[in-house]
Amino acid sequence: MENLDKKYYRIAEVAAIVGVPQSTLRFWESRFRGVIKPRRNAGGTRFYTPADVEAVRMVHYLVKERGLKIDAAIAELLRNREGVSRRFDAIDRLRRIRERLVLLQQALDSRR
Repeated sequence: MENLDKKYYRIAEVAAIVGVPQSTLRFWESRFRGVIKPRRNAGGTRFYTPADVEAVRMVHYLVKERGLKIDAAIAELLRNREGVSRRFDAIDRLRRIRERLVLLQQALDSRR
């Protein structure tokens, strides 16, 4: 996963980080109003904080990975946002560990 070290991200950057089109982010913003709320400048440009990017990742996890419909994902976040966040964080950590293990396995295989 990508390290979020900037203060603000534009919608194109967030779309690239999460792997969805910008239109999907705009749609999710309209449906997940209490969860995804980027700041806007006078020209209407969206600026996402690292916390906003993590919220988008959480929505992506619920909708794209777990396969929940939008209404079910909203209900899940309203009912148990902390639990969803913990599960998402655990899965994210496990993915990073797996990526490192795969790299180690490839390094070992290349030495044989």
